[in-house]
Amino acid sequence: MHFTLEKSIEILERTPDVLEAMLQGISTAWTSPNEGGDSWSAYDIVGHLIHGERTDWMPRAERILSEGTDKTFAPFDRFAQFEESRGKTLTQLLDEFRKLRKKNLGLLSSKKLTDDHLQETGMHPVFGEVTLSQLLATWVVHDLNHMAQISRVMAKQYKEAVGPWIQYLSILQPRPRDK
Repeated sequence: MHFTLEKSIEILERTPDVLEAMLQGISTAWTSPNEGGDSWSAYDIVGHLIHGERTDWMPRAERILSEGTDKTFAPFDRFAQFEESRGKTLTQLLDEFRKLRKKNLGLLSSKKLTDDHLQETGMHPVFGEVTLSQLLATWVVHDLNHMAQISRVMAKQYKEAVGPWIQYLSILQPRPRDK
């Protein structure tokens, strides 16, 4: 599929609803466990999404669209959620995510982006030059990636309980990097 802002917004505006439908009001037995080691729980993932709403997507888009000559992005702390979410309930995190996403989509809409805007570039600290359309496409796929991750983490809570059906449940199979 070719990137369009309209198709991107279809996903971005639905993510808070999807997360609330999946996670709101269920027991912490589903939302607190991770996959072992330094992996993340559903709770951690929502915190990570909040941090991205605050410091990544729109701040970087605004940097790209700015009149200044320095288009370098600030590095993103992929683990900031552990401190920032401390003491908050999952309900609080879901509410915070919804509010931040609504604010960011409003800000994005206010930019009245054209095809020329989407080709403007910024400087990623690792990847180098990136376009606004690449950043926005990544925002969409980042949401989808983490929704899939939440599903996988939750599914693995019943890995033993499914018995022989495990062979038909690809979500429970080791991923290449898990082996």
